[in-house]
Amino acid sequence: MSDPAGLRDGVIDVAIVGGGAAGLTTAIMTARRLPAARVALFDGAARLGAKILVSGGGRCNVTNRRVVAADYWGGDRRFIESVLRAFSAADTVGFFEGLGVGLHEEEGGKLFPDSGRSRTVLDALVGAARLGRVDIRVGQRVESVRRAPDGTFALRLAESSSTARYVVLAAGGLSLPKSGSDGGGLALAGALGHRVVPTTPALAPLVLAGSFHRSLAGVSHEAALSVGVEGQRPVRLRGSLLWTHFGVSGPLALDASRHWHRAAHDGGAVAVRLSFVPDLDFAGVERSLLEAASARPAATLRGALAEYLPAAVAGSLLESLGIDSGVRLAHLPRDDRRRLAAALVSWELPVTGSRGYNYAEATAGGVALDEVDRGTMASKRCEGLFFAGEMLDVDGRLGGFNFQWAWSSAFVAARGLAQSMRGDTRDG
Repeated sequence: MSDPAGLRDGVIDVAIVGGGAAGLTTAIMTARRLPAARVALFDGAARLGAKILVSGGGRCNVTNRRVVAADYWGGDRRFIESVLRAFSAADTVGFFEGLGVGLHEEEGGKLFPDSGRSRTVLDALVGAARLGRVDIRVGQRVESVRRAPDGTFALRLAESSSTARYVVLAAGGLSLPKSGSDGGGLALAGALGHRVVPTTPALAPLVLAGSFHRSLAGVSHEAALSVGVEGQRPVRLRGSLLWTHFGVSGPLALDASRHWHRAAHDGGAVAVRLSFVPDLDFAGVERSLLEAASARPAATLRGALAEYLPAAVAGSLLESLGIDSGVRLAHLPRDDRRRLAAALVSWELPVTGSRGYNYAEATAGGVALDEVDRGTMASKRCEGLFFAGEMLDVDGRLGGFNFQWAWSSAFVAARGLAQSMRGDTRDG
């Protein structure tokens, strides 16, 4: 292990555990605020940024044009709002422009690098860290962090050890464990006295029982989902739903997955209801069918549903209900019309789970926010300890929001480190 110039006493000023989006950005911003500081970044993987490289289909959805606290779930919304306000989506655009990475907007306000390649984002971050003389140590997993009697931190690695005055835990959650996010950072936080909110997958495809979905693989359409436990107000989401051979995916299902998992974790029987026509309620659907029958009595039911749904979905729905798709609207029995209207606005989706952390794009749960200072990301439990990124009990919806949390929390952590180090009166 080679220390960069300046590690005169072998003690690191800031040790950052985790070399993903949050860790790299914390390193860059800390080095910029404190150019004389000795900053080292530790990552257990042989190469940095695996999750950055696979994100957004290999294109990296860096942020969103509009980001607010309501785009997130988890802990205290006031905490989330404070961090996002400190470093906004507009600040992210400026930050990446300063790194030579231009961004452009796509559907839903998603911002991607102009190159269309995640590699551009990762290379820019790594390059900026190296320019700031950050000591990047890959293939060096931090196995434990212990607070020493003199106030420093003892970091134990597989074949070595290091000492640091400050530590930032930015090791991610459990999503995409092959990228290195295997929960190790949460274990470190727990060992240092922090409460960890139980974790579940987020932004993961949903698995369905039955066979309704199997013939629809590859078909997508606009829909709404409500997820909830009996007796509680359900969460209602809207977006694009993609049917697959195992169940459902697409933005709507991915966003809904965290709510299914949280409800299931709490022990309730979770009900998931699908609306094929998110702009209409039962009365609206029935009225629409009656108006269509009056205007076009010879039209078939299959043709009428084509205004709302892909033909394959409409066919499967009618088959499941036992309603003849070729019946003329004028001849559709009242009971069948009402059964169809009810199914269109509230169809039971038999979710049995998700595809888990191996396919999840984020982690719900993590380090409890009430034990972290929202103005500095400093631990309230352990002096000199800071946090950034997915390790915290914050998860955003699909669309660049989880990356924005990484950039924003890294900014606040770097600012907090600078404040602490400038006022640090400890020896050394």
